Amino acid sequence: MLWPFNHFRKPRTPLHGTIEAIYGMIVTQAREPSFYRDLGVPDTVNGRFDVLVLHLWMVLRRFGTAGHGATASQSLFDRFCEDMDANLREMGVGDLAVPRRMRGFGEAFYGRSAAYDLAFASGKESLAQALCRNILDGEGMENARRLATYVEKAVEGLTNLDEAAIFGTAWTFPLPVQAGVQKDGQKRLEW
Repeated sequence: MLWPFNHFRKPRTPLHGTIEAIYGMIVTQAREPSFYRDLGVPDTVNGRFDVLVLHLWMVLRRFGTAGHGATASQSLFDRFCEDMDANLREMGVGDLAVPRRMRGFGEAFYGRSAAYDLAFASGKESLAQALCRNILDGEGMENARRLATYVEKAVEGLTNLDEAAIFGTAWTFPLPVQAGVQKDGQKRLEW
């Protein structure tokens, strides 16, 4: 017998396992060492947060065109907020300061998302400038251009996925840096 008040509780999204898997993929990609070693992203809490937000933005952008897009987007953003809250508490931030810090995370996410949306629509150089400003602390325009190339490839890959593939988690992000030609016995990294 069903509890008579079940219709009052928040329904559990059928995408819960999928959202967990996709968020795990985003976090794993954001921890990829080549962002920090080869592309000049500062290997700091803020640098890692910025790369995480970038990947979250790319996936949410793709979810916007999917059938379960609104539900999936909200669930993924909620998962991101839960993770940020847990990380703050793990780092020793006090209970009274967590809401203020979470508000800051939300503002950072929405600000960067709006900047990336506008820059992506304006072309690669605009995207590189937005990435340089938001992720590379305004330094290293060449690395920002390489990061923009990565973002374009990742967005293109996500865009080409059908709905079953994106929610089936049968995809991966591209590698941030690809191995190039060997010269003088040294491996050179290039796009």
